[in-house]
Amino acid sequence: MEEVLDRHEHYELKRDGRFLVAELRTPHQVLSTSACGGGMTGGVRFLVNHQSVEGQGHLERFEWMKEIGETGYHHHVCKELGLEPEAVAMMGTAANMNYAARIVETFAELRVCAVVTAGVEGNAGCAGDLATWHEAESGQMERHPHDGTINTMLLVNWPLTPGAMARAVVTMTEGKSAALRDLAVSSRYSQDLATGTGTDQYCIAAPLDEAKRPKARTGHHAKLGELIGTSVRRATLEALRWQNGLEASSTRSLYHALKRYGLEPESFRPAMESRLDADEYAFFEKNIRSVVHDPGVSAAAYAYAAVWDRLRHGTLSTELTAPLLRQQAAFLASCVAAKPEAWPACYEQLVFHDDALLDTVYDAIALGWRLKWT
Repeated sequence: MEEVLDRHEHYELKRDGRFLVAELRTPHQVLSTSACGGGMTGGVRFLVNHQSVEGQGHLERFEWMKEIGETGYHHHVCKELGLEPEAVAMMGTAANMNYAARIVETFAELRVCAVVTAGVEGNAGCAGDLATWHEAESGQMERHPHDGTINTMLLVNWPLTPGAMARAVVTMTEGKSAALRDLAVSSRYSQDLATGTGTDQYCIAAPLDEAKRPKARTGHHAKLGELIGTSVRRATLEALRWQNGLEASSTRSLYHALKRYGLEPESFRPAMESRLDADEYAFFEKNIRSVVHDPGVSAAAYAYAAVWDRLRHGTLSTELTAPLLRQQAAFLASCVAAKPEAWPACYEQLVFHDDALLDTVYDAIALGWRLKWT
């Protein structure tokens, strides 16, 4: 059933099943990543975001999409919507359109509406991560082993210069990346925090109105840039909350803090079982959630990751790796034990594993668990 999400003098935004459609009621300048008609254009009348596939197991449809190609698929969707292909800028995703987040920010005469769908569980990455696919001469679509896409529709109520449209992309992207930083989302391809996904898309629209002087500044120092950054950041956070269940409190976790360094439930349990005797591990396993989500333990895990980051990126000398991470591991152990005063004893008992940094983490947690109840 069609639902109006936002109505403005320049556009109307509707949701209908798998589709979000913004109908531009007046001529607009549009900048988009659309496979057909993308780039900068003044001929687009509809911005479309839609669920093209399910996140997992929809290989038959994906193969069909590859077979007809991006142009063919663009025309197919436009036919389904009853729209002229040349008038549409399109984005596709596996995300559910019911989880789209809409945030409106205003200041004086300015109004910015950001509409975001977002998923990062399978495809989050950091700019510069090692790629596994190269576009061939045929231009064949990439086959993604995991789901994950952040799509942003940005509607500005005031004309922009071409340069301001281009700068708006930078501000919008920084807003998205800031949301991922807020949630400490890990790259799936490296040990870095994620800055986006490999399939992110966007559409930016601003009205063409000769009666109004176009805005030329959309960076951080301009109020319009502030509105763009804030609306996209908030909308991305909200979309991830609905699509992936990600919010600040859910990231209070040992797993979340050290996931990008290889700490997962599947590896954590056997690592602890090998470090505790049978009775200790049985007791630990029954209470594992309280350990993993303990605020102090989570804080110590984030601190360990932060120091590890600074060593890896060269902020701190690698000659300090052993003492610094041993100090952080002792802090982690004392947090598990709920005995801050035990830090010196923990430091003395822990051995730093230069060739397996997570082993030091596992040793610290096992030590802390024993100390907590002795």
